[in-house]
Amino acid sequence: MAAADDLGQVWQDVLGTQPRLSDTALLACAAVALVAVWVRRAWRVTRQVVTIAHEGGHALVALLVGRRLAGIRLHSDTSGVTVSRGRPTGPGMVATAAAGYLAPSVLGLVYAAMLAAGRITALLWLSVALLAVMLVAIRNAYGVVAVLVTGLGLFVVSWYAPARPQALVAGAFTWFLLLAAFRPLAELQRKRATGRARDSDVDQLARLTRVPAGMWVATFALVAAGALALAATWLLPLASVRAFATGG
Repeated sequence: MAAADDLGQVWQDVLGTQPRLSDTALLACAAVALVAVWVRRAWRVTRQVVTIAHEGGHALVALLVGRRLAGIRLHSDTSGVTVSRGRPTGPGMVATAAAGYLAPSVLGLVYAAMLAAGRITALLWLSVALLAVMLVAIRNAYGVVAVLVTGLGLFVVSWYAPARPQALVAGAFTWFLLLAAFRPLAELQRKRATGRARDSDVDQLARLTRVPAGMWVATFALVAAGALALAATWLLPLASVRAFATGG
């Protein structure tokens, strides 16, 4: 009976809304996320979350455009690969190739909308559900471990943590996705400059569309910047940002 009551409460929380974080708390979450992206030692760990989002984006769009998903592999060096079968050219292949670098920004923007609406528990459970679905497509042991650890961490927060810690985790996770979208693009551009990324997503897109790879990198960066700016307008009133910056 207690388990049924717990499930009922969780379902009620998922469908309902929770108190929004204060502007100061949201800025603190953004600062934590920035550290997770900027500090090299932290990034070595947190980058795997970006890879999960990246490969998940490839997989989801591949299915949406009618391609057949063969599997996803995640590697300990934080690289990954998603294999799908279908036409090797055409709009579907272009959309699939483009989805990876767009995925963290798009997911972060969706989460920002949910956070602004107070759908904090729903945000966390959506993350757990997406990871559970992705787990079915993983084809290597390291990938299974990476997705399980990430999913279990979010599950523990969703099931056991009080409302306030849930909101803080959701806020930090949202900002992390939005901010982390930039660093893989910078890393990719550095690799391309030394000829070490000739089969990257943007190089595949260049071959498919005849649009230079550098233009694709710039496009993805602009999308990331737009998503971050839009999310900030939803989450942080300008007056609060100014007050925080000036210490007022």
